[in-house]
Amino acid sequence: MKIGINASFARKPGSGIGQVTTNFLKKIAQQKTDAEFVLYLEEDLPADIKLPENFTKHIFLPLWRRDDLVRKILWEKYGLPKMVKKDGCDVLLSLYQCPTVTSADIKHIMVVHDIVPRLFPEYLNNIRKKIYWAMTERAIGRANKILAVSSRTEKDLITQLGIAAQKITVNYIDVDEIYKKNISEKTISIVLKKYRLKSGYILAGGGMEVRKNVEGVIRAYASLLESNKKTHFSREIPKLVIYGKLLPQLAPLAVDAEKLVRELNLTKQVCLLGMTLQTDMPVIFSSALMFVYPSHYEGFGLPVLEAMNTGTAVITAKNSSLPEVGLDSVLYCNSDDVSDIAMVMKNVLLNSELRATLVRRGKERALNFSWEKFSSKIFNIIKSL
Repeated sequence: MKIGINASFARKPGSGIGQVTTNFLKKIAQQKTDAEFVLYLEEDLPADIKLPENFTKHIFLPLWRRDDLVRKILWEKYGLPKMVKKDGCDVLLSLYQCPTVTSADIKHIMVVHDIVPRLFPEYLNNIRKKIYWAMTERAIGRANKILAVSSRTEKDLITQLGIAAQKITVNYIDVDEIYKKNISEKTISIVLKKYRLKSGYILAGGGMEVRKNVEGVIRAYASLLESNKKTHFSREIPKLVIYGKLLPQLAPLAVDAEKLVRELNLTKQVCLLGMTLQTDMPVIFSSALMFVYPSHYEGFGLPVLEAMNTGTAVITAKNSSLPEVGLDSVLYCNSDDVSDIAMVMKNVLLNSELRATLVRRGKERALNFSWEKFSSKIFNIIKSL
């Protein structure tokens, strides 16, 4: 059997889909199988991904080389299906939702992470995005099998897109392996010094999209500081550290955290890290007193699982897929209620036993997710087609 894999996002290893792509490739490269694999790429793989002899890389770009939606459409909708057909693949695995439609003789398995543009149409704020998403919805419907990364995404596919339940299998993803490794004191010291941080801060971030609700965290933190002036908590409120960068292409769907911090007079209490290296994130997570992620909607919620793996107490929202990831190992808040976010933050801040319990439960819960399970389920589905 010849299996084609859309591994385009391997060129963006810091993104969520990039992490799924690179870790999946590393895992299947270790397995002994008679199958032949063809990886379809826009750039060569990162140097740390070593491939055995039964893997072939097919790197190509359309004439339109700019990294934008035009190129994505040309590559995913037109170029990729032609290459897959030409190479004689029996199956194509798309590791993310995209406009790719294969010919009838090639089975297509598509991993769907979320259908955010359908649920939040404000994301479709120009004609290119509307065209791309319309093509993607049609391709999802025509795939032979869909792997949803959460039960919530499965439900959304059924209720919003009318996908038959029997076409969908839930297959949980995992975090990058760097979040599972022990970190030396020397490494912790180097990374904290690099970002001018002292351990014990409150961490937030995971993206500046309005949906991620960084604004809610900042306003809750301001409320916490104001409350402390009146009642004087039993401990000092640590700094709020926010990772992530304001990306102009997301405006007006992004929160200008820097502007909000200035407006609330929090410039001395809030540290905005901007874009951080993926390799530094395990230290940034593990050095935090808590991680606050009251997102309004997630298809999975990778930052929550990253924090759990590094032994950080997590506060998140009780909506979408987040309870699937956290279960009883995290604390929940109402993402629409700033006062509720502040109250839960206060509880974690002042209760060391609660924090220790969340850390222990988080690490235990994180063991339920693995790339081995993710990869095995995909292979079982391929065999069943």
